[in-house]
Amino acid sequence: MIPVEFDYVRAGSVDDAVSTLRERGEDAKVLAGGQSLISILRLRLAYPDVLVDVSRIDEMRGVREDGDRLVIGAATTHDEVLRDPLVRTHCPVIAEVTQTVADPAVRHRGTFGGSIAHADPAGDLPALALALDASMEVAGSGGRRTVSASEFFVDYLQTAIQPAEVLVSVSVPKLGAGWGHRYEKFHRVAHAWALVGVVAAVRRSDGSIDEARIGMVNMGPTPIRARAVEQALTGASSAAAVSDAAGSAAEGANPSSDMHASAEFRSHLARVLTRRAVAAAAGL
Repeated sequence: MIPVEFDYVRAGSVDDAVSTLRERGEDAKVLAGGQSLISILRLRLAYPDVLVDVSRIDEMRGVREDGDRLVIGAATTHDEVLRDPLVRTHCPVIAEVTQTVADPAVRHRGTFGGSIAHADPAGDLPALALALDASMEVAGSGGRRTVSASEFFVDYLQTAIQPAEVLVSVSVPKLGAGWGHRYEKFHRVAHAWALVGVVAAVRRSDGSIDEARIGMVNMGPTPIRARAVEQALTGASSAAAVSDAAGSAAEGANPSSDMHASAEFRSHLARVLTRRAVAAAAGL
C-alpha cells in the first residue's frame, strides 16, 4: 500500500526540528531510522502532513561519556551503538540487547532513540532502558527536560514526549566492576518480536548478589521492572535462591493473550527466562 502524500523537512538542528513540530502541530511526525514509522505509513495507520527528519542532526548522533554515565544520541543507529567501544567497555549489556534487535538491515537503519520513543512493549530496548534507570533528554519549545525511564513509558505505544517535542538523547549509568548481565529472549522464529524477554544486570560481591536490575519485555502494555524479584535476589548466593526469587517474575505484570501465546504461557516464560538470565548474569 502507498502512504498518503506528505511534506518532508530535514532538520539541521534540534531547534529546527522543534520549530517545525511546533508550527505543524499534531500532523507532524519525527523521522529518524523510520523502521517503525514507514510500516505504519504504508498501512495508512498514520496520516502525517509532514515528516521531520532528524537523522542528520549531529547532536543526536554518537555516544559520549558524562561522568559516571554514557549519553547515547537518539538518532544513533543500533549498529553504531552495539559496536561503540564506550558501550562495550562501560555498559556491555546494551550491546548484548541491541544485537538481538530485528536483523542486520534494520539495525543499520533503525535508531536507539527511535525504538525507545516508539515504546512498543514487545521491543527489546524499552525494557533495557527501564532496567538501567535510564533518563531521556527531551527538547521542546519550552526548553529541555529530563524524564526518568520510570515516568517515560506511559501506556501502550505512548510516552511522556509531547507533540511538539523530540527525544534528543538517552543517558544510562556505567556498570563497573562486579556487574554481570544477560538477555534472554523467547521468540518462535529468528528476528521476530519476543513473546517474552528478560534483561538482567546483577552486581555481586563476596559470592552473593548485592543488587539486581531486571526489565521484562511483552509482559504488559509498557515495559515492566520486576521489583519483587530484584528485592528477593538481595543476598542470594545459590542457583536455588535465584530460582525461588524468579518465581515472582510475573507479579504485578499484565501480559496479554493473543494468537501467539496465552497470558498464562507468558507468565510461565517470564519466570523461566528470569531464572536463566539472573543465573547467567550472576555466574551461578
